[in-house]
Amino acid sequence: MAVLILASAVSPAPTFAALPGFVEVRANYKPSDAWLLDRHGEAIAVLRLDNTSRRLPWVALKEISPALQKAVLLSEDQRFLEHAGVDWQAAVAGAVSNLLREQTRGASTLSMQLVGLIDKERKRHGRRGWFEKLDQAAAALRLERHWTKPQILEAYLNLAPSRGELIGVAAMSRGLFGKAPHGLDEAESALAAALLRAPNAKPALVARRGCALLKEMKREQFCRDLPVLAEARLANVLRRADDTPDLAPHLARKLLDTPGQRLQSTLDAATQRNAAEILRRHIGALEKRHVEDGAVVVIDNANGEVLAWVGSSGSLSEAPAVDGVTALRQAGSTLKPFLYGHAFERRDLTPASLLDDAPLSLPTGNGLYTPQNYAPEYRGRVSARAALAGSLNVPAVKTLVRIGADEFADRLRRFGFDSLVERGDWYGYSLALGSADISLLALANAYRTLANNGRWSPTKATPTKTTASRQVMTPQASFLVADILADRAARAGTFGLESWLATPYWSAAKTGTSKDMRDNWCVGFSRRYTVAVWVGNASGASMHEVSGVSGAAPVWREIMDWLHQGKLRSEAPKAPAGLIARSIRFEPAVEPPRREWFIAGTERDLVRSASVTALARISYPADGTVIALDPDIPPNRQHIALQLSSRAAPGWQWRLDGKLLGRADQPRTWRPHPGRHRLELVDAAGRNLESVGFDIRALPTAAKKP
Repeated sequence: MAVLILASAVSPAPTFAALPGFVEVRANYKPSDAWLLDRHGEAIAVLRLDNTSRRLPWVALKEISPALQKAVLLSEDQRFLEHAGVDWQAAVAGAVSNLLREQTRGASTLSMQLVGLIDKERKRHGRRGWFEKLDQAAAALRLERHWTKPQILEAYLNLAPSRGELIGVAAMSRGLFGKAPHGLDEAESALAAALLRAPNAKPALVARRGCALLKEMKREQFCRDLPVLAEARLANVLRRADDTPDLAPHLARKLLDTPGQRLQSTLDAATQRNAAEILRRHIGALEKRHVEDGAVVVIDNANGEVLAWVGSSGSLSEAPAVDGVTALRQAGSTLKPFLYGHAFERRDLTPASLLDDAPLSLPTGNGLYTPQNYAPEYRGRVSARAALAGSLNVPAVKTLVRIGADEFADRLRRFGFDSLVERGDWYGYSLALGSADISLLALANAYRTLANNGRWSPTKATPTKTTASRQVMTPQASFLVADILADRAARAGTFGLESWLATPYWSAAKTGTSKDMRDNWCVGFSRRYTVAVWVGNASGASMHEVSGVSGAAPVWREIMDWLHQGKLRSEAPKAPAGLIARSIRFEPAVEPPRREWFIAGTERDLVRSASVTALARISYPADGTVIALDPDIPPNRQHIALQLSSRAAPGWQWRLDGKLLGRADQPRTWRPHPGRHRLELVDAAGRNLESVGFDIRALPTAAKKP
């Protein structure tokens, strides 16, 4: 230090001439985290983006414990308030100690240390020579002419490293002691100050140095517990040094990309918090049914702003990082409203049109496609309203046959289902029952489109200007679909009059369950909100007897009820121009008379059902079917069920290869044998009504292993 003092007279111009001001240093400080804010500015998620160090937001001096300030000054710069940047008394003492080779506390003041902390070039190149020390001292003198003492102390405490990757008082206080800097007591402050000289020293050494500081502070009574405190706090630095609520981690990972970023989103913290809590509670209740995950989206119908984005059930899930809002899953029956809406728009169907709900087999390139309803029974003739509201599968497939898979796939893409990258024929008839993979977000926005009279626009998770929209379905067809999905009487045959979908306010909703109960959905809308829920397992494992109405629907209903509490009401929408309401009846009376909506030009008062003879067809086996016998099953255990698409008339019989098998109005099975066969449906007079040809093939028995 003696050299330092003497060299000050001959030192070249300091390299610190361009030291930044306090305001600039504070403005350039970047925490290692980024924050996602809700629409009101409340922090709802924090994401670490800089893994080289752990920095939390800058802390004002008034928010730092006075005990810590005192301990730091005692440890690092006892004459801080007296000198002008260089403690000449300490410098002389240091020089003498160096000559005598005695150990001393050092002569670097807080101002000199701060210069080193903000001098990136010096830290980068590691220059530690005497002339650099001289430059640092000169810069400290200059610093003190432009900065106040409180500013120097505040900046030092925010920039100084403490333990491991922790930088600054906020990260140190949160990471080591689990509290804000203003809450540090005298013992904790002594330990924190002792760390500044040797951030990675062993806990015992830090405790001894902290005790020395406590004695100088006349608080030696705290020394007794200091070793235990040091061992507990310093041996295991907390992984997370911040207590900001982590309400929307999945959206945060999608939106945040810059350390220190504070990005406002469209989310509402209260809605997000309640949706997450409701989801977790219901998922927890389904644990014994092999359910561990779920996701929720809440959207404002008017502007497409996402109010809640719950990507998983959190700790209940084995894969909590998987975002269930954007993950692709099979849609189940949730695509049916768009199929029927398209049929209404094309005027192929009206809500009163009668469809045949009966066994059906359709030949495909991979064999026969035989859709079945969720419930095992068939209902015969049902209206399109009852078929959609009750989520019947066979009428939906027949409607798709009428429209065509390619045309339906194109319409779904117009609704925003961009994950449908294949042609409709690739999905085949099962597209009507939701074999395509979709995301919860796309599904929610498609239903929001129905709520908005068929006009689609993208959703947004950050406040942006209104984007372009497009009309993807006519207001008339959209209204008919929404009216059906809100009709509790129409869905009573499947769900009953009182179900999770029957809200006390106007709402339209649909459930869906994918193959093997891997996914179940409930999505619906009121006049103000669209809510979509997925329940399942991130791994894709099947649930045990959990359908959309028992898994996702209770979550959907509770969130909807929460959104509509208080004065917010949801009234039924008014019918758009071009719709006509008529009182209708059915002949025969397959459904009770009712008031029905029609697109102008399709209205009628009477809906007649075709005769039984016109309806009944051989549904299985279909013409051209090839059936292979299983060599591992005894022949007398293998039978084929002969099925009709509708009820048989009195006297109708089955005739196989010219021989009568029995009545067609009763269940009939036949024990097959290899060869080409012809099956006929004949009336009471023996006249052929329909015939199909099919093949029975015997597979060779597998060779037995020796």
